[in-house]
Amino acid sequence: MGLIELLHMSVFSQSFSPCGKFLAAGNNYGEIALFSLSAALGPDANELSQKPILTFTAHEGPVFSLLSTDSHLLSAGNGEISAWSWAELIKKCLCALPPSLRSSLEIPEINAMALNPADNSLAVGGGDNNVHIMDLENGAFKSVLQGHTDYIHCLSVRERASEVLSGGEDGAVRIWDTRTSQCVHCVEVYKYETCARPQHGKWISCLTTDSDWMLCGGGPSLSLWHLRSMSPTSVFPLSGCQRQATFYQDMILTVGEGQCVSHCLMGGEVKAQIPCTPHSINTLAINTNSTEHRVSLQIQHVEPFISHVPCQPIKLTDPNPLGSSTLKMALKSCNRIE
Repeated sequence: MGLIELLHMSVFSQSFSPCGKFLAAGNNYGEIALFSLSAALGPDANELSQKPILTFTAHEGPVFSLLSTDSHLLSAGNGEISAWSWAELIKKCLCALPPSLRSSLEIPEINAMALNPADNSLAVGGGDNNVHIMDLENGAFKSVLQGHTDYIHCLSVRERASEVLSGGEDGAVRIWDTRTSQCVHCVEVYKYETCARPQHGKWISCLTTDSDWMLCGGGPSLSLWHLRSMSPTSVFPLSGCQRQATFYQDMILTVGEGQCVSHCLMGGEVKAQIPCTPHSINTLAINTNSTEHRVSLQIQHVEPFISHVPCQPIKLTDPNPLGSSTLKMALKSCNRIE
């Protein structure tokens, strides 16, 4: 990668391995880099050990979303989802499926993915304004949730309530019943005076849930909502637009515009703001899979992508994108791919 490409590189997504010892990060050039946390964070860590142990091209366009299952890393690019084996710790693309059967050659970008363990499904949202639900048992898309009037930025799953939440450029947070594929609530956050910031717009870029609570923000201020009463209980006094937020213990961690990671209390108070080097932070992740490497990482620009290991992905693609060569079959074939 040249100097110009490096200067214009952004990291859009990241995900920890099931064992908690590795971190995968995806950038705007379609690359995924794999980092060893023990090497990067150990007492003898140096510049070399903080570089990726593997870098490969996963998609032709940006990698907007990464998600880990118990055995695979899922990556989303422009119109395709790919599965990579964590067990091998090398790139092995097992399948690539478009989000829907479309007659047009124009395929929407995929901005967000969310796993629903209750029914072993994957929710996918992107540039066609819809949420697509894929059955991970057979690789088929079983339903489409329609209602947004602009593209989707973020998704969250309420497993106990059988609900998927989606936030979009249209300023709406929609709550979907996955059993009926119907929208049961629509919250237009920008219409609430305490949350509205017209100077920033109405788009929703971050969304997460914890039991009966929802965090959302973007153009509107980051706010905490009680989902039973469908009302905001706290609005956080953060000046920049927030891109990702998460619940952590009794706090809320959030990143976005500004050189800091904000630690907030549930009541709306900003407890601390930890300085960071980048002026804007796209993604935040907490490693809950390891007690030894329990770290919070937030990335905008990552120099270790300079260390590039050239290698070609192996793809199993069915001519019929929803045909018999299913995701489940591809995953079972992992160890037979050379």
